[in-house]
Amino acid sequence: MKLVIQIPCRNEAESLPQTVRELPRSVPGFEKVEYLVIDDGSTDGTAEVAVRCGVHHVVRLNGHRGLAEAFRAGLEAGLKKGADVIVNTDGDNQYRAADIPTLVAPLLNGSADMVVGARPIEQIRHFSLLKKLLQRFGSWAVRRVSNTAVADATSGFRAFTRTAALRLNVFSSYTYTLETLIQAGLSNMRVVSVPIRTNDPLRESRLIRNVPAYIQRSILTMFRIFVVYKPLRFFVAAGAIVFGGGLVIGLRFLYYFFVGAGEGKVQSLILAAVLLLMGFLLGIAGLLSDLIATNRRILEELQVEARSRQFDRD
Repeated sequence: MKLVIQIPCRNEAESLPQTVRELPRSVPGFEKVEYLVIDDGSTDGTAEVAVRCGVHHVVRLNGHRGLAEAFRAGLEAGLKKGADVIVNTDGDNQYRAADIPTLVAPLLNGSADMVVGARPIEQIRHFSLLKKLLQRFGSWAVRRVSNTAVADATSGFRAFTRTAALRLNVFSSYTYTLETLIQAGLSNMRVVSVPIRTNDPLRESRLIRNVPAYIQRSILTMFRIFVVYKPLRFFVAAGAIVFGGGLVIGLRFLYYFFVGAGEGKVQSLILAAVLLLMGFLLGIAGLLSDLIATNRRILEELQVEARSRQFDRD
């Protein structure tokens, strides 16, 4: 069994040595433990520092591609290196590396396909009250959308089985945390959460600089992934609401028409007809989207098989 610990990095030359120094050299259940750094277009010599720190594998992206792309590249590289389990952590040493055995334990005992480390949000001193509230609300929303029980949806301290890593697709260029979690939950992967510890910050967060923009992107990500994986539920629900509105307005018009007060209410009839038609079309869109989603699931199975053959050959 091989464990690959991947670290997506951008300009982490100062913090990376401490991060690597605290990584475990051995983990119970694994014969090999290797480190993988993904250099996301750093300009401070992060890749060279990684080599000097004894990192086994360094992947250099062509320019700055974003955290999500660095994460995806790390999964691919880890699979190519023969990883049975992949752990993702941050280059700023946010997460306590000593908790990696706890993180991978559910994978080793076969009770999970993906594990997310839950930070003690309420105890983290450098998190503002607003950030704690956003973390709590965001995790609740993701649990509802993904049908999982993950306590800390934005935690980047994660572990994946080889099979789970083969199945995951990252489309966003911003962050992978919400997208992969929702995707895993809606794909019926077994996702569990374990408590982990954090270290004192070495620098300010680079991902959440503009809170309103982060919230907007997170909502759009959740919406997009939910529509991709549960299109029938979304379109039928939306269609039912629109159709119901049209039905109510139409019944209102008929009431006034039969009591002899329908004159001047033609606009209501037109609006009712438009809403009823829109509701019907949304229902049809749901059926067509569900057929497309079925094809997508078939293509995902073929993708997993093709990627497995490719990485085993490499």
